[in-house]
Amino acid sequence: MAQRESPSFSPESINSLNSSRYYSNGLGSNNTRGFGFPGLKKRGHNLGSRSWIVIDPKGNSKIVELDKFTVMRRCSLPSRDLRLLDPLFINPSSILGREKAIVVSLEQIRCIITADEVILKNSLDGSVLQYKFELCKRLETSKDQYDDLPFEFRALELALELTCMSLDAQVKELELEIYPVLDELASSISTLNLERVRRFKGHLLALTQRVQKVCDEIEHLMDDDGDMAEMYLTEKKERRDNLTNSDSCDQINTSEDVKVVSMSAPVSPVGSSSGISRLQRAFSTISSSKHGSFLSSSSSGGENIDQLEMLLEAYFVVIDNTLNKLLSLKEYIEDTEDLININLGNVQNQLIQFELLLTAATFVATVFAVVTAVFGMNFEDTVFDNPSTFNWVLIVTGAFCGMFKALDSFFDHMQA
Repeated sequence: MAQRESPSFSPESINSLNSSRYYSNGLGSNNTRGFGFPGLKKRGHNLGSRSWIVIDPKGNSKIVELDKFTVMRRCSLPSRDLRLLDPLFINPSSILGREKAIVVSLEQIRCIITADEVILKNSLDGSVLQYKFELCKRLETSKDQYDDLPFEFRALELALELTCMSLDAQVKELELEIYPVLDELASSISTLNLERVRRFKGHLLALTQRVQKVCDEIEHLMDDDGDMAEMYLTEKKERRDNLTNSDSCDQINTSEDVKVVSMSAPVSPVGSSSGISRLQRAFSTISSSKHGSFLSSSSSGGENIDQLEMLLEAYFVVIDNTLNKLLSLKEYIEDTEDLININLGNVQNQLIQFELLLTAATFVATVFAVVTAVFGMNFEDTVFDNPSTFNWVLIVTGAFCGMFKALDSFFDHMQA
């Protein structure tokens, strides 16, 4: 029976065992990052995965978990476009047209629209749920009906519609709340009413900025034909598919031609290589002409943007009407503030007038007090010998006070 040989350990293996024990105890976690060590997270594993709602052109929806890089590869988008869809950031409303997708960030509706699907940020917000339900309903009901709008425009139209309806509903709610408060403030000025109006005015300013941003974004798209042409995703996809199919057919035909040349009568090697090179040059010429025709068709198709332009124009009228309501409400607040300032100025003038009257009365009383003080002194004078002489003192004092009052009234009339 053979004896089992005892294992021999080299110094290098002992050091490796000690180092592995060192890392397995977690002592070397600050020095090494990688796989195979407990407590260390694998890099890129389940990084940034979030819940998305995917809706296809048939109205079917499903919830999937996708990370940032998967969405970028799936929709051919840069990372900066995905930041617009991040719910942790407050980004202004924007609509971006890319090569294979449309990035929509309108209020709470944040999604990516492609020619085949809508990738919607999953949320419990009422606007997101309403968008999902309404889009699925419209796509299901339009299966048997002809609709000249492509899939991406129907999804974009619903996003614009819900956004405009939501903003208009908020404006109407603000009008119902602020008009009674302004009327009450115009009739009776109080600290409570002023505080309520100040709060409503801040809400009005924030809502105006949001509506103005949506209006500017739609107007910017309408003014730029290139951006509108980028949004024809279905048409661009069909052109790419046709180009791919034609290129594959050309490759098959070229390979068949090469086989025919190889199976023909024996020729010199120089002649066969020259024939193959001519076929390759012909194939490259055909493919370049195909690409040139594809680019020319894309540019010519980009000029036909009336369909999208009419769609954007319809919702631009709606959002512009909402903006005009907010501007009218702002003007009403400013008119109320002017009326309050006029009333306060009137009260202030009345107080100033009463103060002048009180000052004049005080002056008259002071004059009589001065005369009384003078004649109340203990000194001898001829005036005291004849009591009727004191009547002239009273007459002169009264005339002086009357003349002062007349001058004061004259100056007040001149200022008025």
